[in-house]
Amino acid sequence: MKIDSIKNGIVIDHINAGSGMRLYRLLGLDSLDCTVAIMKNVTSRKMGRKDIIKVDADIPLNFDVIGYVDPQATVNIIKDGVLVEKRSIGMPEILTNVLKCENPRCITSVEQELDQVFRLTDKKNKVYRCIYCETKQK
Repeated sequence: MKIDSIKNGIVIDHINAGSGMRLYRLLGLDSLDCTVAIMKNVTSRKMGRKDIIKVDADIPLNFDVIGYVDPQATVNIIKDGVLVEKRSIGMPEILTNVLKCENPRCITSVEQELDQVFRLTDKKNKVYRCIYCETKQK
């Protein structure tokens, strides 16, 4: 299998195997009008298996989404075929409009214009809770 290198764009690397498609959907990469390559279960010395996403365009990314799905992922920025930046992500403390509160009595269910905001309450278990009603995300 041959996947060409990209000239200007983004490579999301070190994604836990099996999480690439979820990240693809949450980042809205399906709506892009450019080449996007998703490689699943790629052999990795460091991780055993990993997923990789290559986007052949310089687009804005929501790093909170990447950190939520896989805080160990890295983002490589490519300009003119050269790696210009490598960024580690980590878990975001606050997630805004990434998750949706499932509590039907939450204020966000009634007030549609309110942002869906979740706070990290348990880093070890990756638990986020709605800041309005304290409902745990699933």
